[in-house]
Amino acid sequence: MIAQFYYKGLIFVAQMYKTISMKYILLVLFSMLWFHKTQGQQMLKKSPKADAPAGFVTVDGVQFKIDGKPYNYVGTNFWFGPQLGLPENRARLLQELDQLQALGINNLRIMVASEGPESEPFRVQPPLLLSPNEYNESILEGLDFLLVEMQKRNLYGILVLGDFWHWSGGFAQYLSWVNDKPIPYPSLDGGISWGIYMDYTYKFYHNPRAKKMYWDVVTKIVGRTNSITQKPYTADPTIMSWQLANEPKSGPRKKAYRNWIKETAKMIKKMDPHHLVSTGSEGTESESLSGNRRKNYICNHSENIDYLTAHIWIQNWGWYDPHNMPTLATAKTKALKYLDQHIAIAKEMKMPLVLEEFGIARDAESYAATSSVTHRDGYYEFIFDYMAKNIKEGSPFQACNFWAWGGLGRPRVPRSVWQTGDNLIGDPPHEYQGWYSVYNTDTTTHKIIMKYNKQFGLVD
Repeated sequence: MIAQFYYKGLIFVAQMYKTISMKYILLVLFSMLWFHKTQGQQMLKKSPKADAPAGFVTVDGVQFKIDGKPYNYVGTNFWFGPQLGLPENRARLLQELDQLQALGINNLRIMVASEGPESEPFRVQPPLLLSPNEYNESILEGLDFLLVEMQKRNLYGILVLGDFWHWSGGFAQYLSWVNDKPIPYPSLDGGISWGIYMDYTYKFYHNPRAKKMYWDVVTKIVGRTNSITQKPYTADPTIMSWQLANEPKSGPRKKAYRNWIKETAKMIKKMDPHHLVSTGSEGTESESLSGNRRKNYICNHSENIDYLTAHIWIQNWGWYDPHNMPTLATAKTKALKYLDQHIAIAKEMKMPLVLEEFGIARDAESYAATSSVTHRDGYYEFIFDYMAKNIKEGSPFQACNFWAWGGLGRPRVPRSVWQTGDNLIGDPPHEYQGWYSVYNTDTTTHKIIMKYNKQFGLVD
C-alpha cells in the first residue's frame, strides 16, 4: 500500500511538472515523506500479529489477544520465580503456582536477569550472572522449570531482562564491573541518597562496554532453549513479553536512553519476531526533566515496542501517608490522574496499556503478616474496578500486575533487611521485608482478586 502511494505520487508530480511551480512540487514531495514517517510507520507497527504461532499473546489495536480472543487480567509481580525454580525450592514453587492459578492470576512479571557478585549487599541471591560472561546455570535451569510449570497451568510471563535498581544487580553492576569501582548504594536510613545512586546509574546508557554486557545477557536468555522441553524460548507461548528492564529511567541522558531502547528492542525483534516487547517504564515519571515528558515517553515507545507500561507508587512518591488516612483519598485522585494521562497516550498511539506495578502497605504500615489489610483491599478494588470499567468501554487500559506476591514466604523478622538464606517474598532485598507483600493468608485480598479475574474468565 505504501509503495503504491509513492508510485502514484511520482506519476502525479511528473504530470503536473509543466503546469505548476516548483514550490507546489516540493509541497507534494514533503507530504509524501510525512505520510511515510507517520501513517506509514504506524500502519506497519500497529498491524495485528497474524503470523504469531498458536497460543501466543498478541496485540490487536488497543487489545491483547490469544488466538483471537481478548486477554485481560489481574496479574502479579513474582520477580523471584527463577530462584524458586532451584531444586531445593521447587516444592514451594509448585504450591505458589497452584494458589496463583486458583486465584485466576495467570500473568506473572518475573525478574529473569540478576547480576552478582554474591558478596554484594541488598542483592537477590543467587544471581544469574556471577561475573561478566560467567552464568549460574542452575538459575537458567530454574527458569526452565518455572516456564514448564507455568505452561501446565496456563500462566503467562513477562520476562524482565535488566534493572535500573540495584536489588538485582542491574545497570549499576555492569558499570561497576567496567569501572572496577564500588556502587554508591542508597541507604535505607539516610547516608547516600537515591539521587547519587541514580546519577551513577544514568551513565549506563553512555557506556558501550556496560551495554555490551547487558546485551550479551539479553542474547543469552532470548536465544535459550529450554533444557527440559528442548523448546526454544522464541517458540514458547508461555512468554507473553520480553521486557527491556525494570523501571529504566532517562535522567539527563535523554538521547542515549532513547537509543538504548531502540537498539535493544530492534535486537530482540530480530531474534524473536513473535513475542511482544515492552520497556518496563514507570511512565512519564521515568522521562527526562528536560523537554516535554509526554512527548519523550511517546518517542521512546514508537519503534518495536508493542504496548505501554505505567507504575504508580502512592506512598513512595509522597502522595499517601499510611499514618494519616485522609491522604489516601487524595492519593487515589492523583493515581487516577496519572493513569488517565497514560490512557490518553495509549489511545493516541493505539496501543494497550498495562499498570504493571502498584502497591500499598498493610494497615498503619505494619510489617507483620498477621496485621489487617483493610486499606490495601480498598485500594486494590479501586484500581481493579477502574480497569474493569475501562475494558468495558473499549479503553487501552487492558491489564494490571499488583506488587507483589509473597505467598508462603515470611520475613525473618518483620521490617528486617533481607539476608542470604531468608525467604524470598514480594519485597526486594533493598526494601524492608513485609512492606508490600501479599501472603497466602491474606484471604480478603484473595477474594477481591478472584472477583475481577472471574469477570475476565480466568476463574472456573
